[in-house]
Amino acid sequence: MSEEKLYAVKNDEGKWLCIEANGCHYWSRDDGDFFDQHDADILAHVYGGHVVELIEKPNPEVVSKEEAKILDRAMTDSYPANYISMNAHPDPGANGTSYEELRLMRALVNGYTVAKEKKYRVKVPETQTSYYYKGSDGHVHASDISGGLDNEFSYSELQQYGLDGERFTKEEVTDDGMGC
Repeated sequence: MSEEKLYAVKNDEGKWLCIEANGCHYWSRDDGDFFDQHDADILAHVYGGHVVELIEKPNPEVVSKEEAKILDRAMTDSYPANYISMNAHPDPGANGTSYEELRLMRALVNGYTVAKEKKYRVKVPETQTSYYYKGSDGHVHASDISGGLDNEFSYSELQQYGLDGERFTKEEVTDDGMGC
């Protein structure tokens, strides 16, 4: 293939050229054949239609929850780019286009996913089996049992409860619910 790009031939009715044992025909679904550019040019000339370069769909941008809110609001704004520009800068007086602004513009065009916030379990110092958990009273408590207790803390909760210091052993919680 030329430069590892793929091409297809499409006619004016939006049908894709397909080559089968009994000849060529246009197919209405999106499953036409792929060619290198030279072959696509020849087939388009012989069978009519035009060459279409196929590109891979870009990966969605990974954004924070706050950035997702900006993007959601931008989609409903009369001027989405202006909305992003006004809300993407950490410094409202910044001149020029920031990296964050360009990244959010890409996310608006290519799609985005919200980053999953990391969670941590925090061991009680000088114990082997005790962990902190969030009590219903709004405070943290220690327990050597974990069944049913809310013992996963976000980074901001670690700071809120004072569990972010070096004397605390933190284990990142993985997707399987276990520490790393």
